[in-house]
Amino acid sequence: MGRCAPALTSIKSANMGKSDHHTEPINAFHSQLESISPELLSRSTTAPATPQTLTEKIVQRYSLDLAEGKVVKSGDYVTLSPHKCMTHDNSWPVATKFMSIGASKIHDRDQIVMTLDHDVQNKSEKNLKKYSQIENFAKDQGVDFYPAGRGIGHQIMVEEGYAWPGTLAVASDSHTNMYGGVGCLGTPVVRTDAASIWATGRTWWQIPPIAKVTLTGVLPIGVTGKDVIVALCGLFNNDEVLNHAIEFTGTEETMRTLPVDDRLAIANMTTEWGALSGLFPIDNILKGWLRAKATDASIFGTASQTASPTTLRFNHERLDDLFEAPLAADKGAKYAKELFLDLSTLTPYVSGPNSVKVATPLSELEAQDIKLNKAYLVSCTNSRRSDIAAAAKVFKDAAKANDGKIPKIAPGVNFYIAAASLPEQQAAIEQGDWQALVEAGAQELPSGCGPCIGLGTGLLEPGEVGISASNRNFKGRMGSTDAKAYLASPEVVAASALQGKIAGPGWFTKQEGWEGVTRGEGGYTTLSMEDALEKLIADADAAISAAEAKLSPASEDAADSTSATNSLTPILPGFPAKVTGEILWCNADNINTDAIYPGKYTYDDAFSSSPEKMATVTMENYDPAFSGIAKKGDILVSGFNFGCGSSREQAATAVLAKGIPMVVAGSFGNIFSRNSINNALMGVEVPRLIERLRAAFPNLSSSPPPSKPQAITEPEQNSQSLDSPPPAPPSVPASDLTIRTGWTFTWDVARSEVIVKEGADGEEWKQSVGELPPNVQDIIAQGGLEGWVRKELAGGK
Repeated sequence: MGRCAPALTSIKSANMGKSDHHTEPINAFHSQLESISPELLSRSTTAPATPQTLTEKIVQRYSLDLAEGKVVKSGDYVTLSPHKCMTHDNSWPVATKFMSIGASKIHDRDQIVMTLDHDVQNKSEKNLKKYSQIENFAKDQGVDFYPAGRGIGHQIMVEEGYAWPGTLAVASDSHTNMYGGVGCLGTPVVRTDAASIWATGRTWWQIPPIAKVTLTGVLPIGVTGKDVIVALCGLFNNDEVLNHAIEFTGTEETMRTLPVDDRLAIANMTTEWGALSGLFPIDNILKGWLRAKATDASIFGTASQTASPTTLRFNHERLDDLFEAPLAADKGAKYAKELFLDLSTLTPYVSGPNSVKVATPLSELEAQDIKLNKAYLVSCTNSRRSDIAAAAKVFKDAAKANDGKIPKIAPGVNFYIAAASLPEQQAAIEQGDWQALVEAGAQELPSGCGPCIGLGTGLLEPGEVGISASNRNFKGRMGSTDAKAYLASPEVVAASALQGKIAGPGWFTKQEGWEGVTRGEGGYTTLSMEDALEKLIADADAAISAAEAKLSPASEDAADSTSATNSLTPILPGFPAKVTGEILWCNADNINTDAIYPGKYTYDDAFSSSPEKMATVTMENYDPAFSGIAKKGDILVSGFNFGCGSSREQAATAVLAKGIPMVVAGSFGNIFSRNSINNALMGVEVPRLIERLRAAFPNLSSSPPPSKPQAITEPEQNSQSLDSPPPAPPSVPASDLTIRTGWTFTWDVARSEVIVKEGADGEEWKQSVGELPPNVQDIIAQGGLEGWVRKELAGGK
């Protein structure tokens, strides 16, 4: 008698968020459903009226007070209630801000996670007092807390299941992007945002432009996820994804060559690439990893005295719900940019010295015989058990030619190791990998950020050369500004420590006829014929529209403008429906926060608490004459990446102090953009206006920028910018730095459009911009986020 056929199961493709997509059942055997792709599950018989990216779908789920039928898209401002919010050593400064705005109880204690990870080697009375204050505050509030030495906050968020696939998590740290490695939309926030979330469970976000990065091919043996992101940072090094949300995609064959640990490393360093998030799909590789974590938690999980049990988050029942309907991007979703990279053409890469924008094939640096002083296997980027195993394998392989004895690291080299967390270190010990590195002469450090952020033991001294598996290598990041720092994979770091120079373990073999890495912009080479034709038509339509707009400025975005007119944004009582003023033109890119409000005034409380005094030095380091040229009511317009640099809020409040209600730029530094809304300064990005102004007022110097730009004067007290990379040097105009243009700029808030009048007799043109919804209007009307929180705590009055 034959075996009975297993019963077919019917499931419906569904969106984990709100969706009105029409779907039909998929008939399949249970074994087939176990390996079915999220793309198939999310496929509907009728395309959605407004296709969304994965980023937009997740934001849709965590947005509050959306209008009926509203489908969020890139450019929209939304009120967010994130699934989780993590703070680390800066928890106490957040707590003081939280208490200063009148809050006493955290709104949702399940939403908050606190970790101590940055300065864990510092045993000074001052630091220990701060750590004690944070721990006591967490205990009093009843939130999950992880003490110093337990692990790096981002690793804890992932391994403890706080960063959950298909959810949105934020943290007061720039490497929150790492959560994207497990399909969780992670993005950084500033301290005021964190305090707002603690007090109300909410903050705001503007959905950034979204870039799609399609990975093709398979990784060769000896090439890692670290090589992928180092190559991306170095090969696409012209700010292609600056302030974008990134979505990585590829075929199942390609994605199978990127295990979760590699994805975490890639997502982590999308921060260095300039992005605000780096999101991987919820696919079968992730599914297997999650199942293993849930099994481990159920068998080996141990109770924590300061945090809730891991099994509350990692359990198979929760995973069953997750994989019943995993989120995936819709077919036809609109991306601001598309890049592609053929993994099969990659070789091991090394970043630096002192810049992630410089990436060189390992073979080229090996030929240069670059001697080393220090090597580091530390940080949340690459110090998990798999990374430690890869580094240990270098020494174990070398032991085979050394009578079975683990060889010592090269004379004159210090090799430092710190696991991403205690569980990762314990796993490495159980595998014998940690001991192998210690036996080779590696120096153990407690689990924490340490040398990666220039704190504690093992910093680079003047004239030294170091190589690290961490994420940042800008000058001075890991010690002296007179040192050189390189970044590489764990195995290259280990091999370099063993040989005393930049070197690889010899696991990679270059293909015959290799001519370089295949990569580029646009996605045609990665699409099927049908999808390529669809994209070709869409791109052609966009090109025609752009050409028509260029020939007739007034017609640009006519359709969007009509649509905006038909669906007006509600305006709160007392909020201006329009903001109008003369354009004050500051023709430069990369105007940093020090140029806007000099560092020497930042911590002079008497000065910075006086708007009248602040107004006298606004933009002083950019143009000393600015204060005498600017008038109340002007609209300040500048180039690209305005407000890059540190996180000082005074850069926004100084502009307001001058009587300028609004800044327009080609693009903003992300932290400045957040600080602007948080302090009631309005801003909008209009790249086309920058092009028109530069054509009308051509005063940029044709000569290259100075070879040694003026250093940014960042005060030591500004620890909030501790992990912020230095901005690019500002471009230097050849003539007047600040120009009264006679042009008029109007932001029609209700219609979500801007109107530019190019002088009394010049052209007038319009362009649609992102909506400023009532929730964000309310923040501005209350004088900023702190004022809004106070209102909410008072019952919304």
